[in-house]
Amino acid sequence: MAGGHRLLLENARQVVLVCAGGERFLTRDALRSLAVLEGASLVVGTDGLIKAIGPADVIRRQFSGETFEEIIDCSGKCILPGIYLFFSKTLQVLAGATYMEIHQAGGGIHFTVERTRQASEEELFRSFQQRLQCMMRAGTTLVECKSGYGLDLETELKMLRVIERARRELDMGISTTYCGAHSVPKGKTATEAADDIINNHLPKLKELSRNGGNTVDNIDVFCEKGVFDLDSTRKISQKLNFHGDELHPMKAAELGAELGAQAISHLEEVSDEGIVAMATARCSAVLLPTTAYMLRLKQPRARKMLDEGVIVALGSDFNPNAYCFSMPMVMHLACVNMRMSMTEALAAATINAAYALGKSHTHGSLEVGKQGDLIIINSSQWEHLIYQFGGHYELIEYVIAKGKVIYKT
Repeated sequence: MAGGHRLLLENARQVVLVCAGGERFLTRDALRSLAVLEGASLVVGTDGLIKAIGPADVIRRQFSGETFEEIIDCSGKCILPGIYLFFSKTLQVLAGATYMEIHQAGGGIHFTVERTRQASEEELFRSFQQRLQCMMRAGTTLVECKSGYGLDLETELKMLRVIERARRELDMGISTTYCGAHSVPKGKTATEAADDIINNHLPKLKELSRNGGNTVDNIDVFCEKGVFDLDSTRKISQKLNFHGDELHPMKAAELGAELGAQAISHLEEVSDEGIVAMATARCSAVLLPTTAYMLRLKQPRARKMLDEGVIVALGSDFNPNAYCFSMPMVMHLACVNMRMSMTEALAAATINAAYALGKSHTHGSLEVGKQGDLIIINSSQWEHLIYQFGGHYELIEYVIAKGKVIYKT
């Protein structure tokens, strides 16, 4: 095969680059318009990286003597970066009562912990695989996957092995987050749970990583009233990604900024001071519109964050109290309920989400040298992916990861 090229996408009505100058993230001032090419083509090499993007006639001449494993005619269609999804966990469905009321009554997290401990690795993997496939069909090419429903070392490692198996066997990209500090196990105090994580869980994770076992990209701490307080969070987080303000003003955003956290999620009750601190520290805010919607919470103040220069990302917080596979629907809710523009929402689900995972140097935009993760939609305007609420399954024709078609209609 001449040139070693895997994929040619020809004659797209729009190629939505998102970034065009190697930006690691986009804030409000850079989001007045996205980088979009009209009448363009794109080439991905056999190494899965983007080799060229440009006007269709220029690409045609440049690669006239080349052959490709696959050529897709994108006439009248749009090419966008693959969407990134923060896939938190699996919880008991909530109906009426608040999250913390059910948590304190022994439901929610603890309900799922019991069933996760009982399930075999094969059972967990099959369920996990089916859900990832649903996410992929909605345009997701990179997922953050968390443990956190073991709360003991054995079950947390079981969950991490399942995630690692999916990372090896499936086409979708996976970023692994250890979330053993998701809740305080029954029979322990928060201090005892934190000590167990610090003295037993984290050393074991480091040992496995050194020996080529489970790879953990981030650590997540549920910093929340009645769960892990600021002191416990400080001890556990060790300057890695952790879970910030949930339902109460805990000043977790200020702590995350102080510790150099890559990202803090939820933030329904973040303070003005926390917002400023996150902007200054370049700590991304992962906002979860489905969680606020389904649990009837106050919406995160996305406009305030954007106005202050915070790096805003979007996630689904997928679990039975936010049971949504679809990032296009998350982006739509962000626009309607959090007053974000469609441009801001797309950047939040691509380049800024990649930044929150520490991957925006390789993912999150369509640029030469980045990974060839993208989607093709049957529309002449990219905005329809967000505008047509619930219509993304009809719009998305191809989902591509590393230049390989992993889903097509």
